[in-house]
Amino acid sequence: MEATRHDNVPHKNRRDWRNIVGLAPFVWEYRGRVLVALASLLLAKVANVGVPLVLKDIVDALDVRGDQVLVLPLMLLLGYGGLRLAASLFNELRDALFAKVRYRAMRRISNRVLTHLHRLSLRYHLERQTGAISRDLERGTRSVSSLLNYLIFQIIPLGVEFALVAAVLFTQYDPKFAVVTFATVAVYIAFTLAITNWRMHFRHSMNRLDSQANTRAIDSLINYETVKYFGNEALEVQRYDDTLAGWEDAAVKSQTSMSMLNFGQGAIIAIGVTLIMIMASQGVVDGTLTLGDLVLVNAFLLQLFIPLNFLGVVYRAIRYALADMDLMFKLLEREPEIQDRPGARSLNVSSGEVRFEGVEFGYKADRRILHGVDFTVPAGRKVAVVGASGAGKSTLSRLLYRFYDVDAGRILIDGQDVREVIQDSLRAAIGIVPQDTVLFNETIYYNIAYARADASREDVENAARMAHIHDFIASLPQGYETVVGERGLKLSGGEKQRVAIARAILKRPRILIFDEATSSLDSAAEQAILTALREIAEHHTTLVIAHRLSTIVDADEILVMRDGHVVERGSHRNLLAAPGRYAEMWELQQQERETVGQ
Repeated sequence: MEATRHDNVPHKNRRDWRNIVGLAPFVWEYRGRVLVALASLLLAKVANVGVPLVLKDIVDALDVRGDQVLVLPLMLLLGYGGLRLAASLFNELRDALFAKVRYRAMRRISNRVLTHLHRLSLRYHLERQTGAISRDLERGTRSVSSLLNYLIFQIIPLGVEFALVAAVLFTQYDPKFAVVTFATVAVYIAFTLAITNWRMHFRHSMNRLDSQANTRAIDSLINYETVKYFGNEALEVQRYDDTLAGWEDAAVKSQTSMSMLNFGQGAIIAIGVTLIMIMASQGVVDGTLTLGDLVLVNAFLLQLFIPLNFLGVVYRAIRYALADMDLMFKLLEREPEIQDRPGARSLNVSSGEVRFEGVEFGYKADRRILHGVDFTVPAGRKVAVVGASGAGKSTLSRLLYRFYDVDAGRILIDGQDVREVIQDSLRAAIGIVPQDTVLFNETIYYNIAYARADASREDVENAARMAHIHDFIASLPQGYETVVGERGLKLSGGEKQRVAIARAILKRPRILIFDEATSSLDSAAEQAILTALREIAEHHTTLVIAHRLSTIVDADEILVMRDGHVVERGSHRNLLAAPGRYAEMWELQQQERETVGQ
């Protein structure tokens, strides 16, 4: 285990550097601003290092000895104030100039990640955890800002200041001052990084246990009724407290180690400053240094050590930022499962005939869903697919949309293999009313108009009328401006399905798929919708996936599926006349309807 961890360190470092380099294109867009910001940074540090130099001259000018006349060094004092003002000005100018760079990089990366997420295939989105992806996206974009902030505003300025101070100490003073100063800095940095790395696992434990405790608390509240049903309030609180006990232990260790880090840093600074002050004081006593030199060396030390106080925080933040950014870049590196093939052309829909030829498919290699499925939906005709749950009915619509590619066989639209055409053109030709309608947390108008961005209000309302939902919408206080809530939860299942039907109508596709399109409707509403669906389907190639057989009696052909095979096919009349699976299902549903009606 230890060997593996060490072997991964170089790989991790390479990824970190690669990810940092990966930021370059996003920053390079405003390279002029970046260069001016870096110039401002350099000027700010020059002014900052100049302050102790002028302060030395001021102290020496005021160090009057013997009969010398004390004169106010006005120009030096003005220069001192000017340098402080310049340092502040160039620091703020740097921040202002770089703000556009930083926030534009965040914006572009956020757009790129969301675009990439939409490109990823359905399999990925069914397996992902929405909350985790949301956190990765948020942390990833925030990490870009943090990394740029710490590099440009903390690490680079500190490095520039070190270089300038080193130049002054080596050229104007005995090298021992520079040696002691930078030896102290080196020990300080080594100690800080070592202790920070050691104590980071306490922080990781705190974060993990905090998230776990929060998850348990939220889960128990979401399942409030279940907790009450079984009288397990004490059990939920105990589970919550057990997690918090671990969090408390990690938090105490984290704080204790932080105190040790702070004390160690303070001790290193104290030793270094003491040694420097002893050497400088000895120089003053020996006459080789002035009081101004003593003040200058002390000021340099303070200027170097004040930003170093935050080194542990900055280092930890950079480590976190790099880890978060790595998750984001790994997401961007994930290749979509379904991609347009080289040379793919737009789908050319003439009549709209759909054909499945020997289609084999499984979501996993060891579990086949469809076995040699063959059927044709002639142009302008309606074909229905029925069967028990798990028979593979809804898989047909997913394959037609090319959310997945078939394992064998092919799917053709007007003779064109769906794998050979551009995905966007394929999906533009197909409209669907899904079984589980999910709406945006927007207005009803937005959700219907989502099918066609250029639709007029009249088009939207006509689509709503055809879906028999216009009168309901008009009766609402806000009408079409009614917000439907998250996932459309403010509407009933039947109302959501009618919005989905209106949306499909507005899209004006050549091919229609109704996947249990009336499953959430009562009998009266179902009949009204069926009439509308028949009108809509009259001039469309229509594939109907149905559970209620009463909804597909007018289909030109009905396919009965079992375990991924088409076991029966024919019209409603012919299938009833031939004893088989369809006739059994029809008889069973008729008995259920009679039972409900009693």
